[in-house]
Amino acid sequence: FGIRALLVVTVTLSPVTALAQSENDGTGEDAYPPLWDLAPESLLDFPVKDNKIVISAWNYRERLGVYKSLLSASAKYFGAFGPQNSGNILWGLPLQHGWQFHTGRLADPSGVTSCGYENGEHLCQSVRSWWSCMNYYLAIIPFLGAVEAGLFGQLPYEIEILPPEERKDDFCYSVKDCWSHMPKLMDDWKAFFEVNKGSAAFSFKLDDALGLLWKAHTTSIAYALPKFQDRLKYLSDPEANFGKDWSNAVDFIGATHFLTDLPTTNNFQAFLPPRMLVEGDVLPSISDFTPEQNKVLISMRALHKANKLTG
Repeated sequence: FGIRALLVVTVTLSPVTALAQSENDGTGEDAYPPLWDLAPESLLDFPVKDNKIVISAWNYRERLGVYKSLLSASAKYFGAFGPQNSGNILWGLPLQHGWQFHTGRLADPSGVTSCGYENGEHLCQSVRSWWSCMNYYLAIIPFLGAVEAGLFGQLPYEIEILPPEERKDDFCYSVKDCWSHMPKLMDDWKAFFEVNKGSAAFSFKLDDALGLLWKAHTTSIAYALPKFQDRLKYLSDPEANFGKDWSNAVDFIGATHFLTDLPTTNNFQAFLPPRMLVEGDVLPSISDFTPEQNKVLISMRALHKANKLTG
């Protein structure tokens, strides 16, 4: 049954992805995450204080800037795979984060603060948001792994990541700090950036890089999932279930070495829910979702159930 469920996901995605690719190459102006042009482009575009580059990871624009600096610094290794860095396989990370922002998943789901809401602190990312906390491990940890791997060369300053206002112990804030708390995770991200950094474009094996990227990605999720179980209580049951289904599906997507460049990720994300799920949303007949979005959600649900049943 597990294999059948996985086939459902693959069969569901393949025809519609092909259709999307024929209609849109995924590299137009709207292909980039929201506010991409306003995000810092290099590490020296962030504020410097007391001889440290200071990054506020709980501000959407600044976390986006972390991704932008990673893409800029690694662009030279992916030039052969698409124009204007569109073939860079790191695109999957900021595009996923942009989708989370656009669909309201980074806002305070408890409603206690105005963090993340358009009529409040729009760029704020809530530490109560399950999505925002999970994403920290797919933004800041990769970034610090890249710093350690030497992707940015010799930096004139140390890096300081600012903590959230609460639950500070759930995160780490520097290369040294993260290395002492999660050496395996940092090793996996460092390995990905080192293999790219050490490769001339003509000897670059994209599948090898994808293998290392997905290994680090799935390790990040496996590490963060138990840590942020308590954040799921703020979400509706359908949204909490979708979050868990999505985390499970990433393992299977990663096993295929799914290509995470700009056009492919954009085409794939068209089939993710365009808003948060609420009580009363019943699969597979959510009326304001496309038939494909409903199908993908039901496929992920079946895959998760199958995975649990088969252990």
